[in-house]
Parts: sequence; structure tokens; C-alpha cells
Amino acid sequence: MDSAAIYEKLTPVFRDVLDDDALELTPALTAKDVDEWDSLTHVRLILSVEKALGIHFATAELAQFENVGQLADMIADKLGDA
Repeated sequence: MDSAAIYEKLTPVFRDVLDDDALELTPALTAKDVDEWDSLTHVRLILSVEKALGIHFATAELAQFENVGQLADMIADKLGDA
């Protein structure tokens, strides 16, 4: 799955969990950029991403990403498109 396809899959998940139909994902987007993105929402977001893409993140992996771009890269790695 290429980067564009990953963002295409992530966008509706982020919009649903963060309850923002206008949210545009960019590689630099962080929790600090979205008012509704707190620690509890972060957990819901990760669980929803895992379910939507059929992948699983280890706890150590979750501590590594700081923005949506790093999350997308990690997803690409898991899906074999590093």
C-alpha cells in the first residue's frame, strides 16, 4: 500500500474518532494541532487504525511516532512497503 492509499484509509478513521469531518491529514499533523486529540482519544484512534488496516502495534512502537507521517511510515513498514 503506497503513502496515498494509507492516507486514504487513515482519513476517515481520524475524522470519525476526532469527530471532525473537515480534518485534513498531513504528515506533520500532531495531537497538539487538534483540540479533540487527547490521551484517551489517542488510544481510541490507534485501536481504530489497527482495526481498519488489520494490523497491530506493539506498545514500544506507539512511543516512537510523533506525527501522522511517522504513523503512516510505520503502517507502510507493517504492510511491507517500507
